[in-house]
Parts: sequence; structure tokens; C-alpha cells
Amino acid sequence: MFIGYQHLERFGTTEVAQIELGECYVFPKIDGTNASLWFRDENLQAGSRNRHLTLEKDNAGFFAWALEQPNLLEYFKCFPNHRLFGEWLVPHSLKTYRQNAWRRFYVFDVAIDKEESDLLHEGDSRLNYLHYEIYKPGLDEFGIDYIPPISKIRNANYEQLVDQLSKNVFLVDDGKGVGEGIVIKNYAFRNKYNRQTWAKIITSEFKEQHAKVMGASSLEGKRLVEEEIVEKYVTVALCEKVLAKIELEAQGWSSKMIPRLLNTVFYDLVRENSWEFIKEHKNPSINFSTLHHLTIMKVKSSLPHLF
Repeated sequence: MFIGYQHLERFGTTEVAQIELGECYVFPKIDGTNASLWFRDENLQAGSRNRHLTLEKDNAGFFAWALEQPNLLEYFKCFPNHRLFGEWLVPHSLKTYRQNAWRRFYVFDVAIDKEESDLLHEGDSRLNYLHYEIYKPGLDEFGIDYIPPISKIRNANYEQLVDQLSKNVFLVDDGKGVGEGIVIKNYAFRNKYNRQTWAKIITSEFKEQHAKVMGASSLEGKRLVEEEIVEKYVTVALCEKVLAKIELEAQGWSSKMIPRLLNTVFYDLVRENSWEFIKEHKNPSINFSTLHHLTIMKVKSSLPHLF
């Protein structure tokens, strides 16, 4: 079954508000045509951004090329439930890529189909996207091209992210500028609609750069007071205590109780510990929206079996 890739949201829009809080992987965005591969009935299947491909109705020769790659077939025999999403690099707007980079498939995401029981609302994403560190070893093992991160940034700000644009020289000929932009992925992030969504920043103009591709650097954004509060006070014990209380009162557990769990933990954090963290941080300015967001992330990591 064909499933298209998600829409990348522009950084700063409501769909990706607060995606920068936590650990972000920053990836190069390359300028080709969107493509996907998956396995069904022992056969390789391919898609473009919007449709299932056949040899008769291909997309710039992508499916025909993929069928000639034995490593792809071997990969799917090992990981038959994976979907590979990537860029089929054929000339588009940006034509400054190295000659040996063209007509190759560069994976930028690997996903697994959700069970039907996990689709709770109309319009829910049908895919779970795997973490880069989880899918990378399999692609390496079978010699499949993929897009590596430029950097990892914790609690990024806009200036730090914009600075990564100049580091996107992935596949670009030396001295011929930078790539199309960057994609920001926070694998723990879910937006206000509970969607796993990525952000993008597009390079407005290409200035000549002579940087070489290096390994991903780890950068630390400013340590947030809200993060320190959550780290100290939103403990596994607190989360388990609130969960047990809800289960006792409701005589059981249902996923419909998740909003109650998240809000109760946040309520208890503020009610029970405000005076302590105000004294500890000497009357800090606290963004309660950020505090709430980080609390939700901590509850999810503390009680992963519920999410």
C-alpha cells in the first residue's frame, strides 16, 4: 500500500512550535525528487511523493533503477516491515551537486506502518518514524546511501539553527555554495495535534562556501531553567504515583486517560514544588508553556509503556 511522506513544516509555525526543546538532529535538505521504497508480496515497491510507481508510470527512472539494486532487495528481506523515504537525486532547482552524486537514492527517513488499532482519529499519520541511530546501522550494513546529520543541538535557538545552513555542503561540489536548507528532527517531539512532525529552514540564497563534510558535531543550547525544574521534580516515582491514583479511581486504565495523567503531573509539579524551585533559582522568569511541554516529554520517557 502506498503511503506518502509527511509535509515538512516551516520552522516557527504552530505545527512545529517548541520542536527545538530537547535534542534536535539537524540534517541537510537536498534538492531532488521525493521517493520511497517498501516490500510487499516478496516484491520491491516504489512511490513518488504522491503515487505508487510502476515501470510504465515511473518517476525520472527511479523504480527502474531501484529494481537493479540487489542491496535494496537484501535489505528488505532482513527488514520487510520498513519503508525507506528519500531523495532521488535528479536535476531540479539546484544543479551544483557533484557529478557522482546524481541518479542515486539518499534515504532521509525510515518508517514502520502503524497497526490499525493505533489509528485513533481520522487523519492520523499511518507511520512511526524510526530514530536515526536505530535505522543507520541497517543502511550501513547493506550499503544504502543516506543523509547523515550535520549536528545535534540540545535546546536550540533560531540563530543556532540558521548557522547550520552554511554547513550544509552535503554532496555539493567544492566551492559551489551550500545546499537547499536543513531539516530539524526532534524524535521525542509531538506537536499539539500529537503528530510526529519535522521542521525545515530553507536557504534563501546560496553563498559560496568551501567547508568539507565532517561528522555530526554535538552542540549545547542554553540550559533552560524549565528543563532543570522538570529534571529534578518530575521523577519516575511521581509519574507512577499519579498513574496509580488514576487507575485506582477509575478502576483500570485506558489510553483515553492520558490527557488526565499529563495534566495531573503538571498540576502536582506546580502545586507541590513552586516555592522550592522559585527559591532554588532565585525568582526566575518561567515560561509555563515550555515547562508544560517539557513535563509532557518527561512523563512520556518515564512511562514509555503507555505511549
